[in-house]
Amino acid sequence: MFSSLRIRNYRLFFLGQVVSNIGTWMQRIAQDWLVLSLTGSSAAVGITTALQFLPMLLFGLYGGVLVDRLRKRPTLLVTQSAMALTAIALAVLTLTGHVQVWHVYLAAFAVGLATVVDNPARQSFVSELVGPGQLQNAVSLNSANFQSARLVGPAVAGLLITGVGTGWAFLLNGLSFIAPLTGLLLMRSRELHAVERAPRGKGQLREGLRYVAGRPELIWPIVLVGFVGTFAFNFPVYLSAFADDVFHGDAGVYSMFNTLMAVGSVAGALLAARRGTARLRLLILAALAFGAVEILAAAAPALWMFALLMIPIGLFAMTVNVTTNTSIQMSTDPAVRGRVMALYMMVFLGGSPVGAPIVGWITDTYGARAGLAVGGAVAVTAAAVIGLILARVGNLRLTVGWHRGRPVVRFVPRERGEALAPVS
Repeated sequence: MFSSLRIRNYRLFFLGQVVSNIGTWMQRIAQDWLVLSLTGSSAAVGITTALQFLPMLLFGLYGGVLVDRLRKRPTLLVTQSAMALTAIALAVLTLTGHVQVWHVYLAAFAVGLATVVDNPARQSFVSELVGPGQLQNAVSLNSANFQSARLVGPAVAGLLITGVGTGWAFLLNGLSFIAPLTGLLLMRSRELHAVERAPRGKGQLREGLRYVAGRPELIWPIVLVGFVGTFAFNFPVYLSAFADDVFHGDAGVYSMFNTLMAVGSVAGALLAARRGTARLRLLILAALAFGAVEILAAAAPALWMFALLMIPIGLFAMTVNVTTNTSIQMSTDPAVRGRVMALYMMVFLGGSPVGAPIVGWITDTYGARAGLAVGGAVAVTAAAVIGLILARVGNLRLTVGWHRGRPVVRFVPRERGEALAPVS
């Protein structure tokens, strides 16, 4: 489960990200709650989320082209420093009492600009740290790392917000970037797995798009996470509305929802680290389950029931995330990995500028329960349709039968009809 941590460079990267990710989750909670406090609007929280991911939608593919051309470690030193300075600037404005909602909007957009390059650089840098043999394990541990920080970050943010104010959460996030920057500086260049960088040239963006378009094992998972990320992953909008409007709680309740979701996410990431392969069949099943549990949570009548449902939501959401990430990286040539991962992150994260204001409007107009139910319904529908498309691509057909007195639904090869074949 933890085999890639034996590699020194990856261990430095991993430990630095532990600290930085805790700070990132603290800022996410503080940012959402600050906007809700300043405006009283779930739609405003959605706008903040949209602004943070809008640069990825607009410039994500160009970020991937840059990542394929540049050395990953110096690139990450620049992007991580930029995000640290943004957090410190927002902390100063908040602590001095001068913060306004447009300041938060601007900070969210600035972080989004850095993420355009930082995200694909971090994703593709993992292969240089560990090599192909440990790639799936390292990707899964990265996800476990990020979600483990979600266990600590929201809880600390809730204490800070209710105790001393949101500004301290922003300040600690800015200082937390010292850890990954130190880890990057301490790495041994000779132990990196060298990847040939793409030369400067025309048509590299189109080349990346053609590469993905010609491979069903890449394009359809990206389409699926596009729908799920746009409508079902808008947790800042949903959870802040449930905490404030449905259950009439404070920032501590909002932090509790995020912490419990992180418990499920960590479990999902660690289970993924134990698996030897990332099958597309698992991706479809996880997306179906994720949407179904969201619909169930939307109807939860009590706070304790809604809170407990955050655990399976986190587990299935992380299974979707890790399975997609790993299957795409393992199916992609290293020379175009930056562009492919940028397209994946652009679709997955860049859908928020479209989806967040929409689900924020639904939540404000029809209530938090309606907003969450719509997100879950979109996830279920997208998973079902794309599962059938992948089955046709794999020359499979759906069968329904009985086994030991129970109904069994499965895909079998059209030629033989004997056994369940993997989609990937």
